[in-house]
Amino acid sequence: MRKSHLIVLAVILIATISSASMAAGAQPAPASTPAGVVNINTADAAQLAMLPRVGAKAAQRIADYRKEHGNFKKASDLMQVKGFGEKSFERLAAWLTVDGKTTLTTKVHTSRPRSKSSKSSKKPSSPTPAAR
Repeated sequence: MRKSHLIVLAVILIATISSASMAAGAQPAPASTPAGVVNINTADAAQLAMLPRVGAKAAQRIADYRKEHGNFKKASDLMQVKGFGEKSFERLAAWLTVDGKTTLTTKVHTSRPRSKSSKSSKKPSSPTPAAR
């Protein structure tokens, strides 16, 4: 076999191994998240609390806002409610609607990303007097 053929073969082999190892290191798909939507115009506080990282108090604020100001025209109007900004809306958008029925039946749990500050702010504990 020619030297150039061996080089081409080696490059193909390396590329195949690299792509296989990259695919193995890829993040797995997240665990199945509950399917469905919450109609923010008709849902009660319990249904609103099924949204990820929305507790009973935040759900009640949504219901109170809707009662005071009327129905939401679009899902992004949720950002007018105290405590719901752009980041919250982006996190919730997949489960929000202003039309139709609420079809979400179970609480959606998402993992909370850790911030850099929470990692670096932990101080090492001092040894106990018995350990000295």
